Amino acid sequence: MLSNRESAKRSRMKKQQQLDDLANQVSELKSQNEQLLLQVHLLTQQNMFMESDNVILRTELNSLKERLLFLNSTIRSMEQISGISIDVLTAPDPLLMPWQLPCPFQLIMANHGIFQL
Repeated sequence: MLSNRESAKRSRMKKQQQLDDLANQVSELKSQNEQLLLQVHLLTQQNMFMESDNVILRTELNSLKERLLFLNSTIRSMEQISGISIDVLTAPDPLLMPWQLPCPFQLIMANHGIFQL
């Protein structure tokens, strides 16, 4: 009978320990959840700022493109009026061609056996 009582006591202690462990785990998970929510909030704010900066930069880019087109048309008009060709050095600008990479592709051929041990 004494061993049954001790066994029951051990069982109750084990269950209590499991409950305590689960309560600690719940507390830790709640803390992690709060930290993650804070990070999400901060990242959302940063994203909003970046999006507004992107809108401003896109507007500026469009304005500069229009200005470039106007200046090029002015140069062409001056060429037609004067009859003199005006050479304007133009540097390729990757921003004016956003779907093209600024650097050309170069394929690198490798021997398939080079990585074998």
